[in-house]
Amino acid sequence: MARTEGDRCPGVLAVHQAADGGLARVRLPGGRLTAAQLDVLRVAAAELGDGRLELTSRANIQLRGLAADGPRELSDRLYAADLLPSIAHERVRNIMASPLSGLDGETRYDVMPVVAALDEALCDRPVLAELPGRFLFALDDGRGDLAELQADVAVRALDERTALLSVGDLGVRVGWSTVPELMLAAAEAFLRVREQEWRVAEVAGGAGRILESLGLRSVDVAPVESTRVVAGVHGTALVVTVPLGSLTQEQAAALGEVRVTPWRSVVVPAGTRGLEEVGLVTTPDSPWEGVTACAGRPGCAKALADVRTDAAKHLIPRGGRVHWSGCERRCGKPAGEFVDVVAVGDGYLVDGERL
Repeated sequence: MARTEGDRCPGVLAVHQAADGGLARVRLPGGRLTAAQLDVLRVAAAELGDGRLELTSRANIQLRGLAADGPRELSDRLYAADLLPSIAHERVRNIMASPLSGLDGETRYDVMPVVAALDEALCDRPVLAELPGRFLFALDDGRGDLAELQADVAVRALDERTALLSVGDLGVRVGWSTVPELMLAAAEAFLRVREQEWRVAEVAGGAGRILESLGLRSVDVAPVESTRVVAGVHGTALVVTVPLGSLTQEQAAALGEVRVTPWRSVVVPAGTRGLEEVGLVTTPDSPWEGVTACAGRPGCAKALADVRTDAAKHLIPRGGRVHWSGCERRCGKPAGEFVDVVAVGDGYLVDGERL
């Protein structure tokens, strides 16, 4: 049986105790929230936490500053809002999807219905509750936006009939009707071959052993040029940058139904108004585009600086991504290339050189 001792990935029930109180992470398969669900989270943040909603690099949402009795009340509210469909699986519903799938002209296959089917089937399998909290599923609608995220089990749309199922760096062509079952079968096979590893890439020969156990003949997966969704109008959708990935009460109240992206932005219907007035960004030329930061001081006891305040003071358009870290752990860093700003106690290092 798979062992998960030492798994410290926070959830709603397994709350992480930070310097500023409890931190709860709410999994959002496909990054989707109805307007009512977002409002539940907004009110919960105001009444139980520090008032803000943090967007994560896996398109989830975190609430910080929870008091000792906060997690129980939060879990009750999330259960009532259908955000906690399985208590046992709440930390393993790590399912990412192309956030613009079905909303613009770049979609080869709309993966959102597959996300729903995968999530439901995942919660129906008791053994998969044993997956590590870091194990990641990803469904790319063919545009390549999730390529750099290095999911454990992923699919990428090739056309309306077929997808490339990838486990680690190996893959196989499959039909869409088989995708949910094969992704979950691969996850079960991972549990059989792992010892205490968290990810497929950490298991020696793991990808090949998993696909072989499923009777699938694998091929090497050719690298895909990764794309990243930026702020602005895309078809029927508007991508909105959330400065430093932290929604205030006023900002959250201005949004309706959303899809959270892995780049700490949200997708809303094109034509949504009043967002710039509350400090959200709807154009790609903002200095906030691509800038992220960890919690920093005072929220994190290990942080050496208030990185969020410092990041806001030193916004410089660079045409790429910049991540500010309060210590060498670099929590929340984006996948792929980025400018690495790290606090070192008496200042910052930028890509290894003193700021």
